[in-house]
Amino acid sequence: MTASAPHGPRAGGRSSAPGRTSEAGGDTASRPARDIRVLIVDDEALVRAGFKVLVDSAPGLSVVGEAGDGVQAVRQARALKPDVVLMDIRMRVMSGLEATKVILDGDQDPPPRILMVTTFDEDEHVFEALRSGASGFVLKDTPPEKLLDAITIVATGEALLAPAVTRRLIAEFTRQPRAAARPARDVLAYLTERELDVLQQVAAGESNTEIAAALSLSVATVKTHVSRLLDKLGCRDRAQLVVAAYETGVAIPGQR
Repeated sequence: MTASAPHGPRAGGRSSAPGRTSEAGGDTASRPARDIRVLIVDDEALVRAGFKVLVDSAPGLSVVGEAGDGVQAVRQARALKPDVVLMDIRMRVMSGLEATKVILDGDQDPPPRILMVTTFDEDEHVFEALRSGASGFVLKDTPPEKLLDAITIVATGEALLAPAVTRRLIAEFTRQPRAAARPARDVLAYLTERELDVLQQVAAGESNTEIAAALSLSVATVKTHVSRLLDKLGCRDRAQLVVAAYETGVAIPGQR
């Protein structure tokens, strides 16, 4: 798995610059000047231990708790109020997908960001994980520095959608469309022609810089369009914009 766009300078080439502007169109300068609190959820004790050592060794990150299944994850998330939850997908008792839904339906304000972690790069649950509210998706064999980047990226409010994951998302949507949960196409009437263009580019996995080049716009203008799309479509982040684009038919698998 390859994580997307690492943050600027931090130990090991990573960055946690507080004034960085996010790909979702928002400024991250308001992020609290404290460690990002991480809850690690995995049903393998050895994996949890490895993640804990890695995360605790990184400047600006700290592990506040661990959980071995989804039920424990919900309990720990409510008690510890982490900023980011590293969530395994396949677990006994309660899956990571179910736990994600319960946690995000809770009363934590703001809710934690959920970063799904799995050993399956073609996991059929990629689509469902994002629909459940996850902000990102990484593999357990991701390089350590990329995993730390991923935690920082989702903590600052961005979605982590590497191109490979975007392709899986599109493939899964094509294979098993979930008509019952599709948002009303009526919402498209509230989008401008340029917003529709930008939404198609977001669905293709393009960054703000790439969208600006493709549509002959400034990066600042693209960020404004993305922010308006998030508001109009009721989406929390870029991951949900991709889902909305394919569910409403704005983006069509196989077409750019």
